[in-house]
Amino acid sequence: MKRLLPLLAVLLSAITFAQTPCQNGNAGPYPCNGLDLQSRIGLNVFGTDRGNDSWGWTDPQDGKEYALMGLGNGTAFVDITDPVNPIYLGKLPTHTDPSTWRDIKVYNNYAFIVSEASGHGIQVFDLTRLRNVSNAPETFTEDAHYNGFGHCHNLVINEETGYAYGVGTSSFSGGPHFVNIQDPLNPVAAGGFSGDNYCHDAQVVIYNGPDTDYTGREIFFGSNEDRVSIVDVTNKSNPIGISNGFYSSVDYTHQGWLTEDQRYFIIGDELDESAFGFNTRTIIFDVTDLDNPVVHFEYEADNEAIDHNGYVKGDEFYLASYRAGLRVFDISNIGGEEMVETKFFDTYPNNNSTNFDGAWSVYPYFASGNIVISDIDRGLFIVRDSSLGVNENATSNFAIYPNPAKDIVNITSKTELINQVEIFNMLGQKVLDLSFDQNLSENVDVSNLQAGMYVMKVNASTTKRLLID
Repeated sequence: MKRLLPLLAVLLSAITFAQTPCQNGNAGPYPCNGLDLQSRIGLNVFGTDRGNDSWGWTDPQDGKEYALMGLGNGTAFVDITDPVNPIYLGKLPTHTDPSTWRDIKVYNNYAFIVSEASGHGIQVFDLTRLRNVSNAPETFTEDAHYNGFGHCHNLVINEETGYAYGVGTSSFSGGPHFVNIQDPLNPVAAGGFSGDNYCHDAQVVIYNGPDTDYTGREIFFGSNEDRVSIVDVTNKSNPIGISNGFYSSVDYTHQGWLTEDQRYFIIGDELDESAFGFNTRTIIFDVTDLDNPVVHFEYEADNEAIDHNGYVKGDEFYLASYRAGLRVFDISNIGGEEMVETKFFDTYPNNNSTNFDGAWSVYPYFASGNIVISDIDRGLFIVRDSSLGVNENATSNFAIYPNPAKDIVNITSKTELINQVEIFNMLGQKVLDLSFDQNLSENVDVSNLQAGMYVMKVNASTTKRLLID
C-alpha cells in the first residue's frame, strides 16, 4: 500500500479537470461537439509554462496506453489507460536548453525526441521503463543519444524500415537527415537529401498507392515551406527527388498526411489565414501520379483559426487547429472534393482568432478511442468520441471470457441483448464486425487474429479490452 500512495497522490493532484460529457455544446468551459472530456492535466503539474507536440505509445505486453507530451523543458509521460484518472509518471528533461519546439515519435518501444534547442540531437528513451515506476513523478534520464545534428525542428519515423528522418536541422540545407534506428540504442547516420532545401515536417511510407511505378519504394512526402516535396529515399546513399507540388496563396507549407489509400495528401499552410484572410484552409493534393502532384481542391472551415498538425485515421482527419482546438472531419468522399466537419473539442474557449495559442497537436491512434490533445497553454487533454459510450472501467452489462483468449471469446449479458460485436486492432482498424440475433450470450471466433491487444465494442456502445494469446 505504501508504494501506491505516491502514485495516488500524483493522480489526484494531476487531474485539473475531470470527466465531463459534451452536453448542449459544452464540456464544462470547453465548446464541443461529439467529443467528451475525459480529463485534463495542467502545465503546472508538469513543471513547465508551455506545451507543444504529442505522440502516443501502447505497451504490447499489456495494452496500457501512454501519452507522450512535449514541454518547453522536457517530455512528459502519462499513463492514460484509465483516461478519467491519468497518472503522470515523470519527465525526461531537455538534453540542453528549453525550447518552444519539441517533437516525439516512437519506434520499437523507444521514444525518439528532438528539439530546436541548440545541441539537442536525438534523445532515446526506453518506454518499457514506464511499466515499473514506483515513485511518480520521476525525473528520467535518456538511454541513448544521437549527436549527428544539433537543433532539429521535427522527427519523422518510418516504423516499417527502422529509419528516422530529422528535418529542419543545420545539415543537408535543412532537408531530411537520415538515421538508422533499427538498433534503437545505437542510432547511426545514414545520409540525407538537400535537393529541396529546408523541410519543416514530413511523412515517410512504404508506397502502396495507385502509382505502380513506385510500388514498394520508400517515399518521403515533405512539407517544405513553399511546396510539397516528394522524394524516393529507398536508397539512402542515393535519394532521388521525384517532384514538387505547388498551390496558390502559399505562405508556409507546414505539415501534411496521406489518406490511407495514399491517393491524397492533406496539407496545411500555417500562415495563410493571417496573411491572406482565409478561414482555416486545408489543401488537398491528388498524388495519384507521384511525378505530377496537383491540387485536388481546397477546404475552408467556418472559423478563422490557424491550422497546425493533422493526421488521418480511416475516413477521418484529425486537425489540431490552434485556438479552434481539435477539429475532426469526415473525408470518406474526399475524392468527390468533400470534407465535412463532424466533431470538435475547443481547448481554447476564449475565441478562434489567428493567434498561436491552443491545440498544438493531436494523437488519435489509440485502439481504445482515447484521443490526446496537447495544448500550448492548458496542458494535456484526453477526449473521447461521445458515441463510444461508457469507458470499459465503468459498470457494464457485458462480461467477456476467457481474456486472454486463443480461439473463442464468450460474451454474456444478464439484461441487454447482443446484436453487434466489433473488434479493433491497436491502430484503430476494424478487424472483425459481426451481427447477431439478439441473444444474451454469444461466442466469437478470434482464431484468425494475430496475438496482441485489441478493443472489443459491443452493441456500438460498450468497449472492452481483449488480449489474444
